[in-house]
Amino acid sequence: MAHRLPRADSGGVRTFGVEEELLLVDERGVATPVAPFALADAPAGFEDRLGAEIQQEMIETQTRPQLGADELFADIVEGRTLADTLARRHGARAVAVAMSPLPLRPHATPDPRYDQMMERYGLTAKGTLVCGCHVHVAIHSREEGVAVLDRIRTWLPTLLALSANSPFVGGVDTGHASYRFVAWHQWQSAGPTDVFGSVDAYDSFERLLVETGVILDKAMLYLDARVSHKQPTVEVRVADVCLDARDTVVLAALVRALVDTAVDEWRSGVAPLPIPSAALRLAEWQAALTGVGGMLPHPVSGREGTAVAAIDALLAHTAGALQANGDLALVRRGVVRILQNGGGAGRQRAALQRRGRMADVVAEAIAVTHVAGEEGDDRFVA
Repeated sequence: MAHRLPRADSGGVRTFGVEEELLLVDERGVATPVAPFALADAPAGFEDRLGAEIQQEMIETQTRPQLGADELFADIVEGRTLADTLARRHGARAVAVAMSPLPLRPHATPDPRYDQMMERYGLTAKGTLVCGCHVHVAIHSREEGVAVLDRIRTWLPTLLALSANSPFVGGVDTGHASYRFVAWHQWQSAGPTDVFGSVDAYDSFERLLVETGVILDKAMLYLDARVSHKQPTVEVRVADVCLDARDTVVLAALVRALVDTAVDEWRSGVAPLPIPSAALRLAEWQAALTGVGGMLPHPVSGREGTAVAAIDALLAHTAGALQANGDLALVRRGVVRILQNGGGAGRQRAALQRRGRMADVVAEAIAVTHVAGEEGDDRFVA
């Protein structure tokens, strides 16, 4: 995802973009390994909008860098529609769920690097099939990027709660809102980080982790947020893929506002909150367990609280940046919607309650994934 740098600070707006990992399922709702065939059919000019993932039952979509929520929403819908159109040619559908509600057997994507991971990391690589959402926000420099990482880290559990979209795995209710969090954190380097304080400290941290020999390279630094190695962005990776494309835009707008707010704090000399990464991991675990409907340590104090209070704090913390970016109203409406329907996890559980059939969960998820595209509506409506 090639990002332009942010426009000038005087009233400028940072570009942002999204990568979504989608599950490919057959007519029964069972994950099916058709990604290589679907990608081979991609039309000319869209090669950089779709990509393979570690398992053949997944496909990744990428938006272009955008300035506005409407344009980002249109790109997300376009990516989902394209992935689904290509999958349909091979008897499958593309669906935005973070793990498969029905049992599956993953098939590794043929690739030298993936082959090495399969051989080296056993069931962690062979059995893990999770779909996340990665939000990129443009930065001016690596110094700015590290300053952002230091100041957004305590807010990431709240983003996870808002995006939680994997309550069912293999036909079982996991009791979690985001079981993807549990599955993903089998990987060695996944999770939160402590405060770095400087680019040198960040670079030393990355170098040390690679030099342990436990991971292959920097691409396996599966941190909740990192400075991208490929483009001038901060990449926030903590979220489940969102079932509703509107929720993806809300998530991206909040991440951009967090970046803007963090940069303002850095320039004003405001120190990062000193909450240790071990406490943040506990907060993430709680966010994954109960999503927006339960308890969640407060992002500022780190003490026991509710997800609603954490979300209120996030909105208050980012209100100025959201307003400057033109996103405040849509984010407020979107958060109300997520709290009312429980987000992806809540909507999946509601689908199961209707008839008690896990196949209905997948069918409902397919419908929600593509409702905007099927209605021909390319406008963001919170």
